[in-house]
Formats: sequence, C-alpha cells, structure tokens
Amino acid sequence: MKSSSNKKLFCFIIISLVLLLQPIGLKALDDGLARTPPMGWNSWNTFGVNIDEKLIKETIDVMIKNGMKDAGYEYIVLDDGWEAKERDKNGKIIPDPKRFPSGMKALGDYIHSKGFKFGIHNDAGNRTCADYPGGRGHEFEDARAYASWGVDYIKYDWCNTGTANAEETFKTMGAALKATGRPIVFSICEWGSNEPWLWGKDVGHLWRTTGDIIDCYDCQAVYSLGWKHILDAQVGLEQYAGPGHWNDPDMMEVGNKGLTLAESRAHFTLWCILAAPLMAGNDVRNMSDEIRDIMINKEVIAIDQDPLGKQGYQMMDHPGKEIWVKELSKNQWAVCFHNTDKVPLKMKITWDHLWILKGKYSKYKVRDIWNKKDMGTIDIQKQDNEDFVKEIAPHDVLLLKFTPVK
Repeated sequence: MKSSSNKKLFCFIIISLVLLLQPIGLKALDDGLARTPPMGWNSWNTFGVNIDEKLIKETIDVMIKNGMKDAGYEYIVLDDGWEAKERDKNGKIIPDPKRFPSGMKALGDYIHSKGFKFGIHNDAGNRTCADYPGGRGHEFEDARAYASWGVDYIKYDWCNTGTANAEETFKTMGAALKATGRPIVFSICEWGSNEPWLWGKDVGHLWRTTGDIIDCYDCQAVYSLGWKHILDAQVGLEQYAGPGHWNDPDMMEVGNKGLTLAESRAHFTLWCILAAPLMAGNDVRNMSDEIRDIMINKEVIAIDQDPLGKQGYQMMDHPGKEIWVKELSKNQWAVCFHNTDKVPLKMKITWDHLWILKGKYSKYKVRDIWNKKDMGTIDIQKQDNEDFVKEIAPHDVLLLKFTPVK
C-alpha cells in the first residue's frame, strides 16, 4: 500500500513539473513533429484484434515492394488487440505472448530496420474498446514502456472512460509522452465528442473528429459511418488544422470490399483535399493493381502533404454535386468535383466561376491529375473561355490542379 501511494505521489509531481515547465507563450507541441499529415498503415479496419508478428512483418515487406514506402507511408500502427489480456504481476503492460513472442522491442527494431516508424494503440480508460488493459492510472509507466520499445506514434482511444474529462485526461498522457524525451506523435482518438479541435493542438498532433469509419459510401450504424458522412462532418473544421495539428477523419477504407473503385478513388482524393492523415486500412498483401495505383499516386499525395499545411474546404454543395478546394504552396490550388449521385454527372465548369483563382494571377495551367493529362492554360479573367465538360461516374471525382503562369 505504501509503495502504491509513493508511486502515485511521484506521478503527480512529474505531471505537475511537466505542465509547469511549458514555456509561456509557446505552443505545447511546437516540437517539429507531424509538420505534414502522418502517413502509414493501421491494422484495425481489416484485421480488428486478429494481429500478430507474422502479419505485421508481411505487411511491411509488401509495402516496400509495392511502392507504398517510397510514396510516403511510414508509420506501422498496431491497433487494439496487441496486448495480453491483463497486465503482468507488477502492473506493466505487455504484449500477448503467443501472438508477439519476440516482444515489442524486437518488433520495433524490425520496423525501424525496414525504414518505417513504429505506432501502437491504447486507451484512456480502464480497458480498451476490445477489452484489453487500458492506460488510466498507468500513463507514465506505459509511456516509458512505449519509449523503451522504440514507439514513434501512439493512437490513444476513449472507451471505458466513465465521467473523465477528455481534455485533462489526454493532457496527462501527452505530458507522460513528453516526459520520456522520445519524439512520439500523439493521436487523440476521442471521436469528436468533446470538440477536440478547440483544445487538441496544445495536447496532441492530430485528433479524431467523428465516430469510426466503415467501408461504405453513405451508410450509417450506431457508432460507425460511411466515409461520405464523415466528409460532411468536416465542413467548418478547416480553421483548426495546420502543420503539427490536424483534424483526423479516421483511417482510410480505400480498397476494402464495401467500396467501388470509384468510391475508393473519391475517398482517397477527398482525404487528401482535407489534409487528413493518410492511414491505409486495407490488407495491402491482397489488393488490386488499381487500388495500389490510387494509394501511391504521388501527385495526389503531394496535395495532402503540401507544406503550406492548409486543410481544404467545401466551396459548393448542390444536389448531386460538390466542389472541394485546397490552397497549396506556390499559389497553386487543387479543386475536386465530386458526384454525390447514383447516376453519372455531366459536369460543366465555367472557369471564371472559380472565384478562388481570382487575385494575383489571371493565367493558370490546368492539370487533370487522375487522368495524368495537361489541359492547357486558361485566363480566369476572360469571360469568353470555353466551358469544360466532363462526365463523372457515380460517387467518383474529377481532380484538377491549377498552377499560376507568372
């Protein structure tokens, strides 16, 4: 009992010192991490708790061969279910000994040896969403364990938290991670219930904005949403994102069975317009060439990873069609035309209606990114430009990039 009391007192003192020593007037997470949205792979969407060393290593090896590593996917994140069902006799969090017999340090070393970074999941409550040991009351000892394993990224969930205050709870874990001295990207997975975009930038590097994503376009369950519902929920949140602090509309379902090829392409495109973290959630060992080509398209990824760090926003919402735009560095713009209907859309674009382009420049080179086609130069100030007409398949997109001609 005495030892337990001393441990709690020590943790309280450390938390207090970390919070008190934050430089006045500086952002708590002005630490150079996540200057562009994190990219990687997460196990949950496809595998749930059915993960082991073999799966993780096979995934890593395939991501090297199929071009995902070269395209920028760097974090390998083990979601819920890597843990043993209970902590050890000393209260330490440990991996399942049958599924991860080599231990987390060895797995972290393997991940790093292949040029990736190591991500892991846990929960701010007493138990995780899948009923494994949570981190409540163990934040500092768990953070030290993660750092000793070489963890570079932690996704911290919000199940079984009772009446806990979200901001203060995540602050505690953030302080614990900071106290390790290891640079660790902190992903707040609070589902948007407590408006983390209002306080998250001083606590973590990214924060979930909604409930869980599922592999469908616009279906809806009790706790889960098709990606179109999640996209709609991002309207108005663009003001809170930027380098080092990102809105997170959840991991991607690109390539999973509930989506058509067009829906996967649109999903990927719009996550890039949102400057969203790009966490693949499919089985990369078994995906088609068409899905691989979507996921490693460097021109589209460059829109997500643009160093200006601005989240895109919805410019127009009409029945059956939407326009989303994203300001890029070097006075460039990405414009996405999305067919939200179940039938093909004949999209007519009147260039001078794109008011976002009017300003410093009048002439722009236009590129159709998914078709890899340069479309020539337009003068946005002219009233007699020929309208551009393009048929867009159901739930698909047309993605254009505008580069100013000086």
